[in-house]
Amino acid sequence: MSQLNAIRAKIHDWATIVQTIAHWRAQGYTIVFTNGCFDILHYGHLHYLAEARDLGDKLVIGLNTAASVQRLKGPHRPIHDEMTRQHLLAALTCVDAVVPFETDTPLELIRLVQPDLLVKGGDWQPEQIVGSDIVLARGGQVQCLPYIEGYSTTAIEQQIRSW
Repeated sequence: MSQLNAIRAKIHDWATIVQTIAHWRAQGYTIVFTNGCFDILHYGHLHYLAEARDLGDKLVIGLNTAASVQRLKGPHRPIHDEMTRQHLLAALTCVDAVVPFETDTPLELIRLVQPDLLVKGGDWQPEQIVGSDIVLARGGQVQCLPYIEGYSTTAIEQQIRSW
C-alpha cells in the first residue's frame, strides 16, 4: 500500500468507523477518543495526541468539519480545508482513525464510538467534557492532559495577522 493510501485508510465516515472499532474491540484493544478543529497543526497538538495515544491502543479523532469550525471559531476559520486537516492528522503515527463530524459537539460520535477513554486538553475540566457521562456510564475513563503553554492555533493566527 502506498503511503498516501495508508493515510487515506485512516480517514473514516461514521459507517466505517463502527466496523473498524468492532474489529479493534474483538482484538481487545483499548479505544481512546478525542476531538477538535486541529486547524493549524502545531507542537501542542502533536504533544497532546501522542500523550492521548499512549493511554490506550487505538486513538480515534473526531474532527470538526469546516462548517462546524466556522460556527465555533468565526467566518475566518478554518484556515486549512477539511481534506488537509484530515490528511495531516491521519499522517501522524499516533493517530489510528480520523472521523469528521458536522455538529458543534461530538456527542453523537462519542455515542457511536463508545470509547474506553475520553481525552481533552488541560484547558477543560472533566465535568465540562461533552460525552463524559456516556463514557463514565459504561465504565470508561475521562482524562484531561496538560495544556502546553504558548501553542495554540489562535495565537499562531494572531501572530500571522500582526505581520
